[in-house]
Amino acid sequence: MSSSSSISSTTSQTPSGPVYTLWELVRYMLALGSWGFGGPVALVGYMYRDLVEKRHWISESDYKEGMALAQLMPGPLAAQLAIYLGYVHFRILGATLAGLAFVLPSFLMVVALGAAYSAFGGIGWMQAVFYGVGASVIGIIAMSAYKLTTKNIGRDKLLWAIFLVSVGVTVVTKSEVVWLFLGSGVLVWFWRAPPAWARRGDLRVVAGPIGAFFALETLDWHKLAQVGGYFAYAGSFVFGSGLAIVPFLYSGVVQEYHWLTDRQFVDAVAVAMITPGPVVITTGFIGYLVSGFWGAVVAALATFLPCYLFTVLPAPYFKKYGKLPAIIAFVDGVTAAAIGAITGAVIVIGERSITDWVTALLALTTAAVLWKFKKLPEPAIVVAAALIGLAIYPLMHGA
Repeated sequence: MSSSSSISSTTSQTPSGPVYTLWELVRYMLALGSWGFGGPVALVGYMYRDLVEKRHWISESDYKEGMALAQLMPGPLAAQLAIYLGYVHFRILGATLAGLAFVLPSFLMVVALGAAYSAFGGIGWMQAVFYGVGASVIGIIAMSAYKLTTKNIGRDKLLWAIFLVSVGVTVVTKSEVVWLFLGSGVLVWFWRAPPAWARRGDLRVVAGPIGAFFALETLDWHKLAQVGGYFAYAGSFVFGSGLAIVPFLYSGVVQEYHWLTDRQFVDAVAVAMITPGPVVITTGFIGYLVSGFWGAVVAALATFLPCYLFTVLPAPYFKKYGKLPAIIAFVDGVTAAAIGAITGAVIVIGERSITDWVTALLALTTAAVLWKFKKLPEPAIVVAAALIGLAIYPLMHGA
């Protein structure tokens, strides 16, 4: 069965109206923002598992449209998907409240950690916790990537080819290339549902070159203004996820503005990884170190406001035209590339988090446990991994 027909089948089986209230969705996003460890890869997997598979609040097609839009627009992947899922049945109000509920818990956590970090001159236990959590998270996101791959790609050879190319590009470049997503969408669109003007020739002969073409590539008000301007720029022009924004932030906050030292920046990334919610919330921690509480507020708002606008403004057109065969084909192509990028991100993160046999064993054990006990909550695994890290890290590193 083709992906497009499976989408149609799923859509026809899903009620057109919501089977949940806006406040139920807001409560879910608050909970996910409070315990959702693992970064964007794991978070989008949780949303699929909970909202599409378990609760049937969101249809398969709406989820895939949200994923496609989140990949095509700049900004943090998981936050944009949360905003879009809020928009599906409750429009602007739903998008706004879902986005705020998803981001707020992790923002409050990083502000508290920023205050502790500033007061005590660093947080020594972070390295030990991240030693365990970082390895465990690899197992969690690997399982999420596996579920997304088997569910959305199936046996479609073209989607598998796109998936594998996207995995390779992500691993090599260590970033997510928006032109690859666009090119994949156009390729599948032209292959499955070519527009009338293009049917005069054998379009499948030129589909490959087209795809290859697209695949290229006290309050210090002055300081607060700099923080707001820089993070708004980061939120507007960095695509994909926290993985993509980290090197971009490093070049700005360490090398260009000299707001943080290398050590402080590494600690900021560690804070983002050991707290739930979107990895990009590290901007709140960085903002706190630069200019206190209001620096955290300005940095977080400036980062997330562009992604909110880039999601809400095109959303009506996705909803209106999303069921056309050409759009379904385009979304299938983007989704295959997106899942490939997510799978590649597992490898990229693994290179940084799996540093010895203990962390490798932790990652494999996490994946095996999740495979065996499918209802085991991820927060319990993360807490166990953090405790293991606190116990073993000093022994392994002589601390």
